[in-house]
Amino acid sequence: MTGTGAVAINPATRVLRRGAGWVGDLTRRSPARAAIAIFVVAGLGFTLLLRLPAAAADGRATPWADAVFTAVSAITVTGLTSVDTAEHWSAYGKVVILLAIQTGGLGIVTVALLLARAVTRRLGLGSRLFAQQAIGAPQLGEVKDLLRIVVVTTFVIEGAIAIALAPSFITAEGWARGAWSSVFYAVSAFNNAGFSVHAGGVAAFGHHPGILIPLTVAVLIGSLGFPVYLNLLHARWTRKRWTLHTKLTLITTGILFVVGAAGWAVTEWGNRATIGDLPVAERVGNALFASAMMRSGGFAMIDPADSTSTTLLLTDALMFVGGGSVSTAGGIKVTTLAVLFLAIVAEARGVPHVTAAGRTIATGVLRVAISVTFLGATLVLGGAGLITLVSDAPLDRILFEVISAFATCGLSVGLSAELGPFGMYVLSALMLVGRVGPIALATSLSVRRRNIRFQLPEERPIVG
Repeated sequence: MTGTGAVAINPATRVLRRGAGWVGDLTRRSPARAAIAIFVVAGLGFTLLLRLPAAAADGRATPWADAVFTAVSAITVTGLTSVDTAEHWSAYGKVVILLAIQTGGLGIVTVALLLARAVTRRLGLGSRLFAQQAIGAPQLGEVKDLLRIVVVTTFVIEGAIAIALAPSFITAEGWARGAWSSVFYAVSAFNNAGFSVHAGGVAAFGHHPGILIPLTVAVLIGSLGFPVYLNLLHARWTRKRWTLHTKLTLITTGILFVVGAAGWAVTEWGNRATIGDLPVAERVGNALFASAMMRSGGFAMIDPADSTSTTLLLTDALMFVGGGSVSTAGGIKVTTLAVLFLAIVAEARGVPHVTAAGRTIATGVLRVAISVTFLGATLVLGGAGLITLVSDAPLDRILFEVISAFATCGLSVGLSAELGPFGMYVLSALMLVGRVGPIALATSLSVRRRNIRFQLPEERPIVG
């Protein structure tokens, strides 16, 4: 004690309070910049952990470029790797990767807010505004509910997936290793990370539906997004009470899943390097699995490098779209695609407003959708251009790897392992930007919004 009634403050608590104060101050000034800063700091922390000699199977420190690449890939739940996860990393290194995936999946933002609340015993207005933008709460009053649902739902679903995987893995690998594999793949699949602790990835389980089906279900559930979970829980699964966001997410996800499976099956059906020699039932199963993974899952039953050029193009498109907003998936999001498609339909019909399911979509939402799509395409173009400076690989391979990084998908044609440090840092930056979101990056770089009290004369330039 330092005086009457005074209590000495633990140094660790003091550091946490200062960190919470820093988070609160940054969130008040720029929520988007706070999100980016927190992801960068977390990536740095996990990089240092992976740099330790104990993290590598051979006991030697991993090169900086590989450590940074793996840490960023895990924290952004991407799944791209420059070294073989199963062979390069020790048991400790794999645990670090698992923790990074879980942290990234929960959302660094969510973790930071929960830590701040644990230290300060409250969630202030600035933090609530930050959370509202970061995790998609429609109203400030729902932020606390959504934070709780994010954490509880994540662990419940991961636990259920791990239980579903356990019998198959335990039968094949024994209790200890089987339980570890079940937990790792449950976390990796639900968070759409695509990391594998087996040499050759999940291709080794190509004839095991007890593993492939739970992985597919986990990836699809994880790609829907937490706002959808919140709405379904509040609506008690009553369709009339579903929000427009929930309807657009579920419908577009279903359509893309069917289209992706059909397209992949058609383009790969006769390809003997992939599924051409398999029985019909296995070809269909591979197509369904591939469709679920192409938009963000990152697991692969076949080597994407063996796919046809048409399949790679189809995969590029689906990866770029990604999954649901505020989900563990990446890309420009399925609701963005849905809004743009509805705008095209409205324009073709000569309707002045964009509508869906008995609701009018705000003009501001359309502007955001256009901005996200254009900025995403610009980032992919810029990233591909930089990679061409240091790689002689064909453009289709470069474009595939770049889109996979930006969309935090994790599918790879092997280019990540072939690039030098510069190329790996470019892909790492794309993964980071893709996880935070193009619109968050645009917001973080923009000046404070101004209220304009006048309107300039309107004119319509010729478009098209």
